Amino acid sequence: MAFPQPKHQPPQLPCKLLRSLDCQQGAVRAVRFNADGNYVLSCGSDKTLRLWSASRGALLKTYSGHGYEVLDADGSGDNSQLCSCSSDKTVILWDVATGQVTRKLRGHAGKVNCVRFNEEATVIISGSIDSTVRCWDTRSRRPDPIQILDEAKDGVSSLRVSQFELLTGCVDGRVRRYDLRMGELHADFIGSPITCVCFSQDGQCTLSSSLDSTLRLLDKSTGELLGEYTGHKNSAYKLDCCLSERDTHILSCSEDGHVYFWDLVEGSLSLKLPVGKAVVQSLSFHPSEPRLLTAMEGCVQIWGVESEDSEGTGV
Repeated sequence: MAFPQPKHQPPQLPCKLLRSLDCQQGAVRAVRFNADGNYVLSCGSDKTLRLWSASRGALLKTYSGHGYEVLDADGSGDNSQLCSCSSDKTVILWDVATGQVTRKLRGHAGKVNCVRFNEEATVIISGSIDSTVRCWDTRSRRPDPIQILDEAKDGVSSLRVSQFELLTGCVDGRVRRYDLRMGELHADFIGSPITCVCFSQDGQCTLSSSLDSTLRLLDKSTGELLGEYTGHKNSAYKLDCCLSERDTHILSCSEDGHVYFWDLVEGSLSLKLPVGKAVVQSLSFHPSEPRLLTAMEGCVQIWGVESEDSEGTGV
């Protein structure tokens, strides 16, 4: 007897507010899920980095060591280390358990906009307004970076790291992809200052947002423009963009207080999520589930597909 095939379920979008975190750290500049999505990092204008439980919304630890506002952060895959960057021109490596500064890395000539670990957390990569990307060995006590990439003609606003590739976005309007294995550089000219870049989950495409209020999806290998996504507002602020956990949707912050969701293939607007009345500064999508983090002013919101009451288990 043949059974009918189950109907394909359309992807669910995280549009229900599960929890709000009053971070009490001034304006939240960036919010990030860690590698497994169990923890939340919030970067504040009060010079602190904070670690939260994603399931309970509880504050687990506060990390203080920067001299000015914290602009970005990342967690290692084994959750033992954090790295953060700041307007004070430094990058800090933290021990998660003790909250202590493991290393403070100096060398950038201006504020550091973005920071990421490589996959093994053996290298920290940082991008700065000084037009350089610097790579730091986390296992060495050497104060100098192991590599400096200076191809950018203006400030580096965003970066992402894959297994052997580095993707950067720059105010000079170019998206640069470094193939570290082959020693090659590929550049795509967008024209408008880039505010955020990321890889698709399958690693085949790159996504960039820019100050002309447009997101662009490019084929990584050919540079072909696969799609443009518009409707949101991004003309003055450095705002985040990303793809959903299954590459079905494109997401972007907006200066009008919403997060916009577009269908990746069709390019149509799927959801305009109202977050508040101010600029949605940052967002982060859960690595494996339809969960979303947003940051607006001093608050971080966690969004899911169902309310907590109907889920019964929280975030």
